Amino acid sequence: MILGNFKVFNISGRMLGIDWGLRRTGVAVSDESREFVFARAPIVSDTPQDLLNAILHIVNSEKIVGIVIGLPLRMDGTDSETTAMVRKFAEELSTRTDVPIMFIDETLSSTAAQEQMGRVRVRDIKEKLDSNAARVILENAIALMGRGKC
Repeated sequence: MILGNFKVFNISGRMLGIDWGLRRTGVAVSDESREFVFARAPIVSDTPQDLLNAILHIVNSEKIVGIVIGLPLRMDGTDSETTAMVRKFAEELSTRTDVPIMFIDETLSSTAAQEQMGRVRVRDIKEKLDSNAARVILENAIALMGRGKC
């Protein structure tokens, strides 16, 4: 189920952050207390079905209680073509799991992730940026939940 706010998410338990990409999707997982968030290896997929299966494997193996997906909005807050693809992905995911799903604006999450990564090789940026952006997305969501802002 896709939710409009975080109020019905479990108070504790592991959460999954997703930075969706057409070929490479970044993922991050929190600990049960949601005090720490860890970037995981990005998922490289050839088909939407491969991506869904990989996400569902993480949900089951990590005992995920909530999913946060970064929503790529334009700078003026409107939807883009990519936004529609992310929403479609979330809708399909919601038909395959009962874990609640929530969107959060991902504007500038990749920029923040790259700044936090510091000086790294271009190859490392390509390999690690998506999951570090997912980490930023999940950290932002957890912070907003803690403040009761969503």
